[in-house]
Amino acid sequence: MRLPRILAPRTVVSAHCDLPCGVYDPAQARIEAESVKAIAEKYQANTDPEFRTRCLIIKEQRAELVKHHLWVLWTDYFKPPHFEKYPHLHQLFNEATKLAGAAGAKGSADPAKADELLSKIEEISKIFWETKQA
Repeated sequence: MRLPRILAPRTVVSAHCDLPCGVYDPAQARIEAESVKAIAEKYQANTDPEFRTRCLIIKEQRAELVKHHLWVLWTDYFKPPHFEKYPHLHQLFNEATKLAGAAGAKGSADPAKADELLSKIEEISKIFWETKQA
């Protein structure tokens, strides 16, 4: 069924996501990763079993949020021209999300894993801001 000409759109637009809000920032992932690191440090400094259990639960929740924010950037913000200009970007996101996951900060209480994750997020952030200025 075709719409009557009067109801047909006059302008065709495209957007980078389902709702073109345009609000993306790797800071969301960085803040959650900083939380993961701080929790890992508190976990290491405390011997109370209940406190440590709470630390692990909250750290895993925050690590999951890191992955979410990275995936949104990877899948919604970055486009083929970005990946052409920065050919290592897919690998960088893959490494970062794995560092946020069970093989990294989510599965470890070692603050050094969170530092590795923060380093990857910083690399992504630099590329992100370069693309925003283009």
